[in-house]
Order: sequence, then C-alpha cells, then structure tokens
Amino acid sequence: MVSQHPCNQSNHKFKGMIVKNLLALLLVSAFAMSPVAAEEKKPETKKICVDLQGKDGKPVIDPKTKKPKQDCKEVKVRKKHEGTKPEDVKKK
Repeated sequence: MVSQHPCNQSNHKFKGMIVKNLLALLLVSAFAMSPVAAEEKKPETKKICVDLQGKDGKPVIDPKTKKPKQDCKEVKVRKKHEGTKPEDVKKK
C-alpha cells in the first residue's frame, strides 16, 4: 500500500478553492457587465406627433379637450456622419 502524503491532500484542497474563486469572480464580472452593455445598445429615440386630418383635409378636433387629435410615434435618431468629399477624379 502506498500512503498518501498529507501535503498532497491540502494542496488539492487549495487548488479547488482557487478554481471556485475564479469561477465566482468570472460569473460576478459577467453579470456586472451585462447592464452596462444593455444600456449602450438602446438606441436614442424622440417622439414625433402629427395632427390627424379628416377626409375634408381639416384637423380632427377632440370633443373633450377641444384640441386637434395627434398621431404620435417613437422614432430612432440617426447620427449624420460628416466627412470629406472625394477628390475629383480625372476622366480618361
């Protein structure tokens, strides 16, 4: 029979603790980063409202508020990229 050395047993436990701590740290960091990434993905929007018009072309008035009815939508705001125009290419 081969007897196991006591140092080998404690070393094995120590390695197991390191692996568990690394896995826990990895999971915590993954969950910590997910809300930040979700906020960045959300596009910037603005609300656009247009007055509704009847068949005769006049605005439809709401009888309760006495104001024109509006059709509102959320629209993504797109960024315009400014750049330089390409140099004139000589035609052959």
